[in-house]
Amino acid sequence: MSSASLIVAHRTRPDLARIASMSAAIALNLTVILIATRPLSPTRLTVTHRLVPVPVVRLIEPPAVPDVPPPVELLPLPHPATPPQAHPRPLPSSPPAVVPVTDGRIAAPPISAPSLPPADAMTDPATVGAPVEASLAYRLAPLQFPVQALRERMHGTVLLRVLVDETGKPLQVIVERGSGYALLDRSARQQVLAGWRFQPAMVRGQAVRAWARVPVNFDLRG
Repeated sequence: MSSASLIVAHRTRPDLARIASMSAAIALNLTVILIATRPLSPTRLTVTHRLVPVPVVRLIEPPAVPDVPPPVELLPLPHPATPPQAHPRPLPSSPPAVVPVTDGRIAAPPISAPSLPPADAMTDPATVGAPVEASLAYRLAPLQFPVQALRERMHGTVLLRVLVDETGKPLQVIVERGSGYALLDRSARQQVLAGWRFQPAMVRGQAVRAWARVPVNFDLRG
């Protein structure tokens, strides 16, 4: 047998099944590509736009300005009428004469009747219960010269304003006019508050509190 006949005898036939499967795969790929590259239809575009929410812009109106009320006119309150008060005038009083004694004390001056304000002033309701102004007589007025004041030769008169209760005892002593020496002023105030006694002021037969001006004289000649 010749070589030509051998070649023809071993020639293979094409595989039809393989060719068919490859053709089917190529056709499927082409179909997917065409579907992917196909443009969207107008209906689908409309549905897509409808799904996106559109923000709504609302204008906020400014709040209404309230009306300004008219100004309120304030009227002054009526003041109650103040009843006139009678201020009694204190009668002038002369300083009590002080007489030194041997023990360094000063004897009490003679007792004089106290001077009182007019009766109509005492019956005024505004002055009832308040201390009156009076010139009171002395029951006991011991006065001792401070030792330091004697050494330094201090002297002078201290005018005190004394509040006396219904029994004649001083309750409060105020220096109204000093002597020029703080030692004498302090000593006069302390001695009057501690040991002096007065004849109480009387109003309609009843003892009342009273203010009185009391001079205390520190005299080196005694």
